[in-house]
Amino acid sequence: MERLYGTGVALVTPFNEDLSIDVRALERIVAYGIEGGLDYLVVLGTTGESVTLTKAEKQLVMDTVVAANSGRVPLVVGVGGNNTAQLVAELQQLDLTDFDAILSVSPAYNKPTQEGIYQHFKAISEASPKPIILYNVPGRTASNVLPATQLRLARDFKNIIGVKEASGDMLQLTQIIREKPTDFMVISGDDPTALPTVLAGGAGVISVLGQGLPMEFSKMVRLGLEGRPDEAYRLHYKMMEGMDLIFEEGNPAGIKAVFETLELSGAKVRLPLVEASAELKHKIKVFMRAFNGVHA
Repeated sequence: MERLYGTGVALVTPFNEDLSIDVRALERIVAYGIEGGLDYLVVLGTTGESVTLTKAEKQLVMDTVVAANSGRVPLVVGVGGNNTAQLVAELQQLDLTDFDAILSVSPAYNKPTQEGIYQHFKAISEASPKPIILYNVPGRTASNVLPATQLRLARDFKNIIGVKEASGDMLQLTQIIREKPTDFMVISGDDPTALPTVLAGGAGVISVLGQGLPMEFSKMVRLGLEGRPDEAYRLHYKMMEGMDLIFEEGNPAGIKAVFETLELSGAKVRLPLVEASAELKHKIKVFMRAFNGVHA
């Protein structure tokens, strides 16, 4: 799955003032990212507010991104949840023709044991017509997919091709990288750990800030993959403030404020999330204006 190396981004779902999906804005965001050098796009993830979308809206998002992409870069779609049987049924019904893989988050709220997590992904593996990237994000799911469980899944199921590892724990990341099968991809799920993960032997990142700064973020990751850490870290340090700002009041409120500054979309989010505060929007605008034109 070398097509999924490098910089992927977890796309936002932009909304109009009435909170309907802003299709034109989504098309602009897709074009902006691809033209900026992103390697692949991920739709309907956490950043895409997928839990607040209806089935019809999810299909609209998928169709819009497929059309806007027009085959230019690989696509990954989020298919996850905490009801295993429901996910299996969904995988059997979805038309995934235009997608290269699915991203499936570990069950949230239920807090399954490691064996429960293994059995959940075993069922997903047996039902999925596409390769699977595991998604470990303990800060949201309330349970960590431990390295032993990830490695067990990687070895037992050929269509489980990688993990988006968002524990933020570099010790855990490097343990997985050290012990993984050769073709299993370890992908950073946190912007601040993207470069360290790549330099440790990871395959890249699924980023949030990368969709707002696609040229700089993808170049940083590319330099890391090429073994040029000094040049890569110069870009990392320039983007560090942005990495912090976009999560200051939660995701995706921050990155949507970035897109508002770029005049690509509005900053609306759906409840229970709320729009970024005026103070945060100001800080993001100052950062983006200062950053504008910086292409190392």
